[in-house]
Amino acid sequence: MQRRNFLVAAGAAFLAGCNEIGDSAWFGKVVDGAQNWHRGLHRALGGGRITMAPEYDRSAISPVFRANGNRTVDTDAYRAAEAEGFANWRLSVSGLVDNPAELSLEDIEAMPQRTQVTRHDCVEGWSAIGEWTGPQLSTILEAAGVQPEANFIVFRCADFFMRGPADNRRQVDYYESCDMDDAMHPQTIVAHQLNGETLPVANGAPLRMRLERQLGYKHAKYLTGIEVVASLDDINGGEGGYWEDVAGYQWYAGI
Repeated sequence: MQRRNFLVAAGAAFLAGCNEIGDSAWFGKVVDGAQNWHRGLHRALGGGRITMAPEYDRSAISPVFRANGNRTVDTDAYRAAEAEGFANWRLSVSGLVDNPAELSLEDIEAMPQRTQVTRHDCVEGWSAIGEWTGPQLSTILEAAGVQPEANFIVFRCADFFMRGPADNRRQVDYYESCDMDDAMHPQTIVAHQLNGETLPVANGAPLRMRLERQLGYKHAKYLTGIEVVASLDDINGGEGGYWEDVAGYQWYAGI
């Protein structure tokens, strides 16, 4: 696992640093081909079954679950939401669905819950084990009524990064996505608790995605929206996620 994480990180760094090569058509085809091969192999290894990420006993939980990426959202709106315990936070469900919705935390907590103790593997090479609780994404999507042309789920977030030169900085929102197979997987949940407690701000409060068969950057924090789409091509940079757009990370980051 550590070796594979290193290779993914090294590949991302290579893509980010070698613009001339990275912009060439043939190189893009090589990267896309490798990613599709990885995705196909990952699914084929299950032999047609639903493959589950390993789950652990609570005794294996890490003493500290490291926070990575953004550790808060630097906006007045988020600080106000935090001050009121996220009582008015809403998770939108939109796109190719029959029943769009605006879900409160109370709505999320009233749904059937799944608790799982899993290992989080970061592209930087570190891991931590934590217990996550929340409804399965499949429950939310089934209630919304996903339309037949849907192929992907886009996760919208409140956090962002500032990009560009010092004299022309611009806000780029964090987002991520997955295909319908991962969206409907039993271990894909919208988590509101970590280790039996309310999700800490540094770990993505009040809601974060858990896609347990994917590397850590796919587990979007500060979740505000679930958008069901047919294609990722016209969304932000078109690569399916923030780090995929800005640094060339693989979209399919299956473990």
